[in-house]
Amino acid sequence: MDSKDCIFCKIANGMIPTTPVYQNEKIFAFNDINPQAPVHVLIIPKQHYESLNGLDDKDLLGELLLGAKAVAQKLGIKEYRTVINTGKSAGQEVFHLHLHLLANRDMKWPPG
Repeated sequence: MDSKDCIFCKIANGMIPTTPVYQNEKIFAFNDINPQAPVHVLIIPKQHYESLNGLDDKDLLGELLLGAKAVAQKLGIKEYRTVINTGKSAGQEVFHLHLHLLANRDMKWPPG
């Protein structure tokens, strides 16, 4: 997918309005429109990467994880799950790298 057609690129660039939960110069975090938990925030790089397989930038990977920590702190959450789905068969639906932060429900494995 070309980044100009990517819904997450449009969100990060302000073309599709959403209320940020957290952001800095490299990442943008917002609430998932189809939440799987009472708290379900997506943390995305502002630059387009189709999936984790396309990113070799250790600093940006660190930003995503530190962003999850910052979101949790901002929301007063101490226990949460982070998930990155990579590829269609792994559950990735939007092909722009994103990290899910899920909280405020019991997380069992396997999910259900």
